[in-house]
Amino acid sequence: MTDPRVRKLAQVLVRYSLGLEAGDHFLIQTSDLATPLVQAIYREALRVGAFPQVLAQLEGLGEIYLKEASEEQLRVLTPLERIAFEEYRHALVIHAPHNVKALSGVDPRRLAIMQEARRPLADKLMSRIGQGGKYCVTLFPTQALAQEAGMSLSDYQEFVFAACRLDDDDPVASWQAVSRRQQGLVEFLNGVREIRVVGDGTDLTLSVAGRTWINADGHINFPDGEVFTGPVEESVRGTIRFSFPGIFQGKEIEDIRLRFEDGRVVEARAARGQDLLEALLGTDEGARYVGEFAIGTNDQITRFSRNLLFDEKIGGTVHLALGASYPITGGKNRSAIHWDMICDLRQGGEIYADGELIYREGRFLVEG
Repeated sequence: MTDPRVRKLAQVLVRYSLGLEAGDHFLIQTSDLATPLVQAIYREALRVGAFPQVLAQLEGLGEIYLKEASEEQLRVLTPLERIAFEEYRHALVIHAPHNVKALSGVDPRRLAIMQEARRPLADKLMSRIGQGGKYCVTLFPTQALAQEAGMSLSDYQEFVFAACRLDDDDPVASWQAVSRRQQGLVEFLNGVREIRVVGDGTDLTLSVAGRTWINADGHINFPDGEVFTGPVEESVRGTIRFSFPGIFQGKEIEDIRLRFEDGRVVEARAARGQDLLEALLGTDEGARYVGEFAIGTNDQITRFSRNLLFDEKIGGTVHLALGASYPITGGKNRSAIHWDMICDLRQGGEIYADGELIYREGRFLVEG
């Protein structure tokens, strides 16, 4: 018997996050493990008059491709990949992995080649967000995700559904309330010129003058809960130490410390995973610049689960993304990657806006 919260999730995704309407052609990309959610979404999309289509990835194919493909094959975009990005302006990606470590044995250089080849698609996706395209990322709880988070499957399901506010009588109303609260923060931050973040091993300053802050309220990711912008590219300076491992394609890089000068990473150290860190920074020139700065606001998410969709939303944290900016923010950085890393400010961290303390130990001191 399907958990009734799965049906609630489908309704929120179709009617709130994506806002599907009659006539919309809609693509769902996932694995076979998300079948209960896919069925519920498919049914809900039909009920609003949309035209849903499913593209499912079979277990192990990504690993085979990255290990066996020639360099030429890694660089070629297939017609189906182009169609998925160019023809479908309404899309939902549901992460439901069989094995989160499936790519841990892949050469980081080959991952970088594949990322660079798909840069045109990544650019299209970035430009689509906020410009009429309806694109959202979510997940369906699987044993692999639960194990990665250090939980039983049942406990992980409770964690996921709580973060999505699916235990509320009316989840859509709950997310609308989140949206209103965050909009107040966005309106305040849009009047700020410079941000300084101070914490353990961190003293980082960046300009946000002329850039736009975005209210991430459940339309781009689900669950959501952050406010973000694209900093002025050459303005980032200072150091930052990330509290949790940086995770890329199932691989972990521990205790990452970056130093910036004139916006560019000039020093990068990690306690473990230095080779992968350097490979990612070497993807292209844009990979050494910050494409996004964000503040997590979802207080329903209190613990690190090794899944970025949730971890970057942890209330009381900030995160930086190296690589591509979202054009909607006014960010201009371009890269084949967009890689988020998280800094926890709940123990002694502070944020200053134009020299004024506005945030202490995970809490805003201004109204939002």
